[in-house]
Amino acid sequence: MSSWLSGALGPPQSPVVLIWPFLFSLWMAAGDVWSRRIPNYLTVGTALAGLAFQWGYRGPAGLADGLLGMVLGFGLLILPYIWGGMGAGDVKALAALGAWLGPRYTIWLFCYMGLTGGLLALGLLCWRGVLAAQLRQGWASGCNLILCRLHGVKAAPPRRAETRGLPYGVAISLGMALLVYVGGG
Repeated sequence: MSSWLSGALGPPQSPVVLIWPFLFSLWMAAGDVWSRRIPNYLTVGTALAGLAFQWGYRGPAGLADGLLGMVLGFGLLILPYIWGGMGAGDVKALAALGAWLGPRYTIWLFCYMGLTGGLLALGLLCWRGVLAAQLRQGWASGCNLILCRLHGVKAAPPRRAETRGLPYGVAISLGMALLVYVGGG
């Protein structure tokens, strides 16, 4: 690995350094569960505190890592937000935590929160008793898309059931808990 790339990925963090971002993620999750929103004051405050921490902990190199982690966190979730699969608060939350974590651990957090978010979504569908119906609908939509493409016909838009989504701040917090427990790379 080149020296620039290893520097951009940042040094390994001890679990103790990850405690503050974990606590902020718990606060974000609580707000998301309670009000279905992650407040701007919390994401902005977390980002600023993360950048200040990075500056104090590692100086200009830490600040650069914090900024890169923040941009990466934003970039990883902006497309799911644009496609309607995620709220803006979730995007800002990962960006804010990225300021604390730097790029290396932001990628690990993204992977862990994807894993926990998928498990939470499956659990929620099971709890609501709609998992089988959702799987059938997904199968039908996929078959429709494939068969219509084979025959040059425009596929009908998939039917969207109105459901309450998952407060993804919980998945972010669980991903952060995994990052503290397991670490990354």
